Amino acid sequence: MTISKALRASSATAALAASSFFFATAAIAQDASAQDDSAESDVIVVTAVARGANVLDSSVSVSAIDADQIATTAPRSAAEIFRNIPGIRSESSGGEGNANIAVRGLPIASGGAKFLQLQEDGLPILEFGDITFGNSDIFLRSDLNIARVEAIRGGSASTFASNSPGGVINMISKTGKGQDGGTIQATLGLDYDEKRFDFDYGGALGQDLYFHMGGFVRQGEGPRDIGYDGNRGGQFKINITKEFTGGFIRFYGKYLNDRAVAYLPNPVRVTGTNANPNYSNVPGFDISGDSLHSRFFRSAQSLNGNNQPQRYDITAGQRPLVKAFGFEGEFEVADGWTVTNRFRFSDVSGSFASPFPGSVDTAANTATALAGAGSRLVFANGLQAGQNVPGNALVASVVLFNTRLNSLDNITNDLRITGDFDIGSGKATLTAGFYKSRQDINTDWLWTSHLLEVRGGGNAALIDVVAANGQRRSDLGTVAYSASFFGNCCRRAYDLQYDTNAPFASLSLEFDRLTLDGSIRYDFGDASGRTFGSDLGGGRVGITSFDFNRNNAISPAEAQTATIPLNAPALVDYSYNYFSYSLGVNYRVTDDLALFARYSKGGRANADRILFNNDNVNFVTGDIRSEGIAVDFVKQAEAGIKYRSGGLALYATGFYAETEETNFEATSRQTFDRQFKAHGIELEASYRTGGFTFSAGGTYTDAEISRDRINPGNQGNTPRRQADFIYQLSGQYEQDMFTLGANMVGTTDSFAQDNNQLVLPGFAQVNAFVAVRPFDRVQLSLNANNLFDTRGFTEAEEGAIPANGIVRARSINGRTISATLRYDF
Repeated sequence: MTISKALRASSATAALAASSFFFATAAIAQDASAQDDSAESDVIVVTAVARGANVLDSSVSVSAIDADQIATTAPRSAAEIFRNIPGIRSESSGGEGNANIAVRGLPIASGGAKFLQLQEDGLPILEFGDITFGNSDIFLRSDLNIARVEAIRGGSASTFASNSPGGVINMISKTGKGQDGGTIQATLGLDYDEKRFDFDYGGALGQDLYFHMGGFVRQGEGPRDIGYDGNRGGQFKINITKEFTGGFIRFYGKYLNDRAVAYLPNPVRVTGTNANPNYSNVPGFDISGDSLHSRFFRSAQSLNGNNQPQRYDITAGQRPLVKAFGFEGEFEVADGWTVTNRFRFSDVSGSFASPFPGSVDTAANTATALAGAGSRLVFANGLQAGQNVPGNALVASVVLFNTRLNSLDNITNDLRITGDFDIGSGKATLTAGFYKSRQDINTDWLWTSHLLEVRGGGNAALIDVVAANGQRRSDLGTVAYSASFFGNCCRRAYDLQYDTNAPFASLSLEFDRLTLDGSIRYDFGDASGRTFGSDLGGGRVGITSFDFNRNNAISPAEAQTATIPLNAPALVDYSYNYFSYSLGVNYRVTDDLALFARYSKGGRANADRILFNNDNVNFVTGDIRSEGIAVDFVKQAEAGIKYRSGGLALYATGFYAETEETNFEATSRQTFDRQFKAHGIELEASYRTGGFTFSAGGTYTDAEISRDRINPGNQGNTPRRQADFIYQLSGQYEQDMFTLGANMVGTTDSFAQDNNQLVLPGFAQVNAFVAVRPFDRVQLSLNANNLFDTRGFTEAEEGAIPANGIVRARSINGRTISATLRYDF
């Protein structure tokens, strides 16, 4: 039996055992324009559907998580919330953002959320969820503004949102309706450095006029030891709603100004075999609590996007700056006919800066590779500045991913009209609409190369290279003002605009217990602009000399200065179009039981990542060389059963998907052109009685690379990081004076890379909280994330154990415990 088949067999057994339970995060979801944020009612689907409908009457796979359930999961980021949605694989080891998010076996060949759209209040955060170094979740924060999170997998997501054939996750804000007061709370990290203050407030301003506002500020080192306050900033959101006969209008704004550490792979020792590896810490570095960030590496020099010298603060990490405003309106224009419009403009900018280890080796080997025999390494700063680095000490050859996000501005509008009318013995609902967006991608890649000590505690020193003749070959740890450890690639600049247009329509027919629905969408768009860089079709990236320290002498590092060929732009000017459709049927067997089935075909337009390959675009004319490159298609079929009665909800959904993907990965500089197949089952359940609530869920997925045009040897293998079984369990008990809750999120084994050699072991992470209410409106709580300090790995750069046994891997954070004091008024 092959390793791949063995993994599938063991995971299938786990999935079969897990079929004794189902899971549903049975949140209360309602149309915010018509119902109280806290009202108790049947679950209503409002995300990626024509009109809100009871979940038992809808032929889509939907889940929702309310604010109380979010508290139970003890999340440290939005991605950790998403892990609790069935069918969603959320690799939340990148910090506050930069997560890899996949759904139902649809692949993550690079990073971000390619086939899944992240939304706030029904509109996308960014049009494309996998912009390189600009993933959507970087610009998203979880705080007290959130009323609930809704998720649609597959189904109508293909036709009610552009570029989201795999599904939609929608963060729905509180509106203040039915609320008269607010909350203030202060949080302190007990075994890690975080100080955070949250607040929200809402209520009536007058008759049929209400508002909500909230946000947070925080500062601290974060869950890993990095030697400085890497998480600092905050968010403020506000909305105001006016209701009137037949509808409402709401205006809202958001200001996000934050900095968060971007955790990239770190060194870990791996022994044993690829099939049965043992992961352990390297000396002086805890893979769960340390990172290749340091108090001694806080800034870096480079030529900027205009080829002028500039020093950059790299402690900003993931640096989102968002200023957004918009409105949402609903108007009854005739009996049974309603017009709804959502509009938002977002001014989005920032940066992404983090050290990526191009390789990790001993000091002796590193010195020889860089400066020849007889060379040595010297601490350039830090606790042992000026001393020789021991020959057996580990050193990381770091490429600093210093990327300037000059503009990711987007403007979005969704207009639709929906009408209900009788048809024979049944009822019909017809929706027609038009979606329009414009997405800017203006970024500069200003990467440089450095040597960094592998040392924990935020105390890693920069390291210099000294040749046998005594010549210093680096400048205070900077080996080159270019990505020399990546072959001097990737000095790039983009100035791109993507226009997306999409008319869409749907028809739903209800006959007693039977519901039939179909929807279509036609996306057409344009990509235009310019790129600069040798691997972007422009002039060759220049390696020149530049006197950064102005001493009238050129050092070996200064002699390796990369420039952007600004006088040789490569043109981008092409159009694309694609057609999506979805057909569904739902039969309500009884008041408590329903069966459903759906078949969908949707597309995802490719953005900046296809521009890394000269074979994809003719950069002289700007046109794509093949229409198939511009859009990747996903075909999906699903069928399931739903049961809800009293406090019990049981759901089971079988699914099948065929996926195309053209992509590029920055860390490995690989281009992908593949097709995938996946099938599996989602099991969901929840139960509530008195003060006790339990929910659980699991997703079994059998996925394979069905075709690989670039690496045919991968065909038939399991896609990397795709576990056969992922699961989650949550329980909560609440009384007047206290609340107890716990949550478990787990995964079986997966493969580090598509060659299916090195295994990433499965793991289960437990989170827990306890809250006591000693006085009216006062609550004190303890929150533990990764309570048992479990070690878990979500990705690795190597596909097999290397000769020196050092693998670069991204792990979940170790245990962190926080205390929160909350006052409701």
